[in-house]
Amino acid sequence: MTSEEKSYEWDSLWQEYSKSLANWKTMFEQIQNATNEMQTKFNDVWEKATKESSVDTMKLFGENWQKALNDVGMKSFKEFGESWQKSLNASNTSTFKQFVENWQNTLNSSGMEQMKAYGEMMKKFAETWNSMWPNKSKTS
Repeated sequence: MTSEEKSYEWDSLWQEYSKSLANWKTMFEQIQNATNEMQTKFNDVWEKATKESSVDTMKLFGENWQKALNDVGMKSFKEFGESWQKSLNASNTSTFKQFVENWQNTLNSSGMEQMKAYGEMMKKFAETWNSMWPNKSKTS
């Protein structure tokens, strides 16, 4: 193989890698943007729920959500359950808000597996919300 052929192979490989990296960066930015948008909407729902619902309703919601997570095999989120219980014991809005912030920060600081788990948790949040407040969660 000539020096010119080696140079061409190197350039070709580098171009393929660069293209792959650019694609990854674009997808990563889209995931970040979608995650930020979903968290913003989740926080809006959470704030409204804590303002307009009793502590008992929030407790029932948390139990239903946690049960839904356990039903899909997400028992590894023991920390989630413990944090939730601590927030219930305090019984005030700021503690519920702190729970959400801590929980989201923990999940977002990890890798792709945590991202997948986060998506499943948010899906179960939506399903639980819909089962408790079906008329309020429907869109026109």
